[in-house]
Amino acid sequence: MFGRRRHAEPEKTAPVAEEPVLARESGPWDADEPHPGTERVDLGGLRLPIGPGFEIQLNVAGDQIVGAVVLAEESALQVHAFAAPKRSGIWEEVRAELSRELTAAGGTCEQREGPFGPELAAEVKQDDAVQPVRFIGVDGPRWFLRAVISGRAIADPDAAKTLEDVVRDIVVVRGDQPMAPKEPIELRLPAEARQAVEQQAAEEDAPSLNPFERGPEISEIR
Repeated sequence: MFGRRRHAEPEKTAPVAEEPVLARESGPWDADEPHPGTERVDLGGLRLPIGPGFEIQLNVAGDQIVGAVVLAEESALQVHAFAAPKRSGIWEEVRAELSRELTAAGGTCEQREGPFGPELAAEVKQDDAVQPVRFIGVDGPRWFLRAVISGRAIADPDAAKTLEDVVRDIVVVRGDQPMAPKEPIELRLPAEARQAVEQQAAEEDAPSLNPFERGPEISEIR
């Protein structure tokens, strides 16, 4: 008679981690949506991608970090993140405000279509000089990201693409706390930098030391 055969147990394999399914092809990203795992500097409310030759400086008002500047290829990208209403963006309103205030300050301003939608090509008066800049705005879920490009990237398409790619890969961390529209999203030093500052302050016995240096920033216009 035939004996009963024992069926071999299927070999168990470890689950394979799946890449996040992206709803969009590029950012800026919201922290709660799937986004590529690019190497980024964690500034709390913003996570900035880093690349070869990049330098990141912080904009400070008093003791609060209010923005960041990415320096690359003789160009500068200044970024700020703000709270926005849940159901509507604010870039159209901010664009109109910027246009009025730039013109009133003696500068010029023209709306153009850019890679992120409508943007402003402007000339900003600084002391006795005029500086050409691009104002880019992106409305996200409950946040608004403003980016300002200056320097070589204004006239050099390759340099401009480098900074535009930075904008595309920024992650905004809005948080759940209630915030008024246009209120800046809080930024902070990366953990390693905070530890270095605390150690320096302890060594110098100067607990009130201000660790921040104001980076090269375009005068903020509200």
